[in-house]
Amino acid sequence: MDELTSIRTFLRVVESGSFSSVARQQNTTASSIARHIDALEKNLGVRLLNRTTRAQSMTEVGQMYHNRMVEIVRKLDNINSYASAYQSEIKGVLKVQLRTSIATEVIIPQISKFLDSNPDLRIDIELNDEQIDLVKNQIDVAVWLGKLEDSNIIARQLSSSNRVVCSSPDYFQKHGEPAHPTDLKSHNCLVYSATNYESTWRFSKGSEVIKVDVSGNLKTDHSTALMKAALHGVGIAVVPEWVVKRAIEQGDLRVVLQDFEVKPTEQDTALYAVFPHGQLVPPKTRAFVDFLVSLFSHNKLKVIDRSS
Repeated sequence: MDELTSIRTFLRVVESGSFSSVARQQNTTASSIARHIDALEKNLGVRLLNRTTRAQSMTEVGQMYHNRMVEIVRKLDNINSYASAYQSEIKGVLKVQLRTSIATEVIIPQISKFLDSNPDLRIDIELNDEQIDLVKNQIDVAVWLGKLEDSNIIARQLSSSNRVVCSSPDYFQKHGEPAHPTDLKSHNCLVYSATNYESTWRFSKGSEVIKVDVSGNLKTDHSTALMKAALHGVGIAVVPEWVVKRAIEQGDLRVVLQDFEVKPTEQDTALYAVFPHGQLVPPKTRAFVDFLVSLFSHNKLKVIDRSS
C-alpha cells in the first residue's frame, strides 16, 4: 500500500475517532481503512492504535507519531499547493538564450513591457548565436535562426528569413546606389563570416536568379557588428530586416535593390522561439513565447514592398 495514503488515513482516524467515520467520508469500508492502519503499523514495527470493537485509542508511540506527522503532512500539503500555484502563475526565474542581434535590436528595447506585466518574474539572458542543448544548459526558451534538427524541442515561428541590402545614407551619397545586384561587385560589401556562410549573395526577381560574388574590407561573424559597420558607412550589408527595422525607419540606414528578393541561405530559413519538449509547459515559458510572437508580428518592415 502507498505509505503516504496510509499515514493520511491514520491521521483521519485519530481526528474522527473511528474507522467507520473515515470509511463513510472516503466512500469505502471500515475493513479497508483498517488494512491501511495495519500496513502502516507493520511498516513501522510498532502499534499506533489500541483497538476494541467499540473504540480505539492511541498508544504512547502513536501519540508521538501523530503529533509529528500532523506537522509534516501539513508542510507537505503547503509545498504541494505552492508547487501547483507555481505551475499556474508567471513567477520565478526564466532562463533565455537569445541571438545577440535579436536581443539588442528587437527584444531588449521592448522587454520592459513584458516585465511590467509580470512583476514576479526575473529573466536570465544568455547571448549565444548557436543552437545549444536546451536541457543540458537549463534553458527555458531560446530564439534560433535556421533549420531545426532537434526533435526534442517545440518551436513557434517568429519571422520569415526576409533579408535586406542596406547601408548608411552617407555611404550611398559618396558611392552611389546599386541599381542591379551585379552592381555590388563595384561596392565595398560587408561579409558575414559565421560558420557555413559565404561571400556569394543570391537574389531573385520573378524566375530570374542572380548570384553575385561580393568582397570588401571588413568581415565579421557577429551580425550586430555587421549592422553597426553599415550604420557607420563602412559598406553595404545583407542583414535580416528585423535587425535593422528601427535604423531604417529612423533614416539611419537605407534599403536598396528592393525590386529583388534576397534569397535565404540554408542557415537562414526562419526565426523560431524554441523550448524543451514536455507535457507541461510552465506558464512563464508560454507567456514569454506569446510575447515574442506578438513582438515579431508587429516588427514587420513596412517600408519594404516587393509587390510593385
